[in-house]
Amino acid sequence: MKIIKKVITMDDGRTIEIETGKLAKQADGSVVVKMGGTMLLAAVTCAKEARPDTDFMPLSVDYKEKFAAAGRYPGGFMKREGRPSDYEILISRLIDRALRPLFPEDFHAEVFVNVFLISAEKDIMPDALAGLAASAALAVSDIPFNGPISEVRVGRVNGEFVINPSFCQLKEADLDIIVGATYDNIMMVEGEMKEVSEAEMLDAIKFAHAEIKKHCKIQMELMEETGKTVKREYSHEENDEDLRKAVEEFCYERCYTIAKSGHDKHTRTEAFDALKEEFLQTLPEEELEEKEMMVSRYYHDVEKRAMRQMILNDGIRLDGRKPADIRPIWCEIDYLPMAHGSAVFTRGETQSLTTVTLGTKLDMKEMDEVLIQGTEQFVLHYNFPPFSTGDARPTRGVGRREVGHGNLAHRALKSMVPVGEANPYAVRVVSDILESNGSSSMASVCAGALALMDAGIKLKKSVSGIAMGLISEPGGKKYAILSDILGDEDHLGDMDFKVTGTRDGITAAQMDIKVDGLPYQVLEEALEQARVGRLHIMDEMDKTISEPRADYKPHVPRIIQITIPQDFIGAVIGTGGKVIQEIQKETGTTITITEDGDFGIVDIFGEDKEGMDAALEMIKLITTVPEVGQVYDGKVISVLEFGAFVEILPGKEGLLHISELDWKKTNKVEDVVKVGDQVSVKLMEVDERTGKMRLSRKALLEKPEGYVEPERRPRPSGGGSRGGHPRSGDRDRGDRDRNKPYGRGGGSNRR
Repeated sequence: MKIIKKVITMDDGRTIEIETGKLAKQADGSVVVKMGGTMLLAAVTCAKEARPDTDFMPLSVDYKEKFAAAGRYPGGFMKREGRPSDYEILISRLIDRALRPLFPEDFHAEVFVNVFLISAEKDIMPDALAGLAASAALAVSDIPFNGPISEVRVGRVNGEFVINPSFCQLKEADLDIIVGATYDNIMMVEGEMKEVSEAEMLDAIKFAHAEIKKHCKIQMELMEETGKTVKREYSHEENDEDLRKAVEEFCYERCYTIAKSGHDKHTRTEAFDALKEEFLQTLPEEELEEKEMMVSRYYHDVEKRAMRQMILNDGIRLDGRKPADIRPIWCEIDYLPMAHGSAVFTRGETQSLTTVTLGTKLDMKEMDEVLIQGTEQFVLHYNFPPFSTGDARPTRGVGRREVGHGNLAHRALKSMVPVGEANPYAVRVVSDILESNGSSSMASVCAGALALMDAGIKLKKSVSGIAMGLISEPGGKKYAILSDILGDEDHLGDMDFKVTGTRDGITAAQMDIKVDGLPYQVLEEALEQARVGRLHIMDEMDKTISEPRADYKPHVPRIIQITIPQDFIGAVIGTGGKVIQEIQKETGTTITITEDGDFGIVDIFGEDKEGMDAALEMIKLITTVPEVGQVYDGKVISVLEFGAFVEILPGKEGLLHISELDWKKTNKVEDVVKVGDQVSVKLMEVDERTGKMRLSRKALLEKPEGYVEPERRPRPSGGGSRGGHPRSGDRDRGDRDRNKPYGRGGGSNRR
């Protein structure tokens, strides 16, 4: 084995090791990246030739976490890793977005990038290392690639930027972004913030790039030592310069005219398609099949150049707008009368119908990743059916696009959704895209904010989002920054920069740059133009609803939340969940209990106020501490020779001694009370050591005139009371996980 190892030393003394030559040697390139006890294996392979009729880059990126890496068993019946989780898909997308633009345009062989988490230290975040691992594996291969790149996470903790912060540090951060870049250029940014300024975000990107340059330099050294500075030769495209020139001469001016016409999306697309078809008809029939693919490629380039030159030269966009103009907006809330909250947000030809559903803690999303476990109170799902773009094809379920766009909208809103006492509900937002022509994820953010306010969720501040684009000449000498981009402007442009935020700052951002050498000055201008556009969109939203509803809608199930001492949790649950199940069944409610320090938080969820009030009263009775001197209406639950045991509160019993039944002498307990009788008693005493209670019935009766106190006989051994003190007399707490909310079904099914 020829093992080569390189070390990156970070400014704080931590190190990242890159090793090649030991594992997965039959792959075209493989490395192991190690930081502390966390290790990632990246392996890349490439087909020898491109498939026939392929004119795009068929890149597949998969990030996978092994449960054994953290010494854990996978869940489920099969006890093995299954389909990718949302988290794994999001990391795969982060890698893909940084790598894809750097493959040569005419390279069409299938490339597979696999990154595995094979060892996981609990507090180290592996996702920030995945891009470095993938790039290093490409660097030690002969696959053509215009890298290297690296990705780092930047968090701001206590006002200071930190590279690749730990899980613990990130909890205290007000900025969390992952940046991907080459030595010279920023390629990708994604993250969330707590209302930071545009300048602060730009400083974070610059801080990340300084670290990335060190990573790229080490990879260049690795290429030299492995002898992989020269990549494989390939020839994946046939070209015909005469045909290219013919397409240019026939189509360019007419493409320019179509682009400048200001037609809607479908009319414009049909016109472009008709022009290409018209050119194809000029070719001899015997050449048509052979040259059709080349014509499509050359025509795409002509269409792209015509649209770009129109924007740069005339300042006019495909739909007739100027660069900074926002498409017309209309909004509506409460569109769906039976949803807990709903909104329609339409901007140009992009439309989102968004709903909000409120649930209990039992409805919270469970997370069971290798390093991340717990529940999430607020979730957002994004759906993109084919009819939204007029495509006639079946819906294939949730794909990587849906996961990625939904995650961005979720990050944009989550810091504004209250938690704890301000919002006891589990909140699910669903954005269904009904029309799409660019910026559908940003429409989801706007519609989500409107729907949350319509539902009565006390959103801290409203949030809006905008997608920015860029058209530039090589070197950035001449450029146009575009606000609220169309789908074609995203596809044919140089940048897709999505920014969301409140009036006071940015809450989330996602940026993909497709050109080299984009100056920071352009990013700064794009951020400022995005801020102005974002505020314009928010002004339009405010015309529909600017503050959350004062109350939830009448048909929204309500939650009553109370806090009880920790010692009473077991009494409310009962042995095997018997007590809580009986309360839920009798009152038609759902009850959850979550331990929080020395207390239990009880949520009573239901649609019927009478039933909720009844459940609340039952729980209060169970958790009430008996007070000496108070009178209680109890039930006789057993009779013995020396007295009766009376349940004065649920699960709390005291002894009514035979001498306390009446002022006159009682020969047999049954002469006064029997099992099942209701009896009023006064609590006379609670033993401080055992919690046993002494009750009296005669204390509530009028004392006869001339009454003489009889000589007291010794109390039988073993007398006293049962229960009374929450530690000794409450019903059994049952077997349960003390960190999980307890709900319907007699057991916990949540963390």
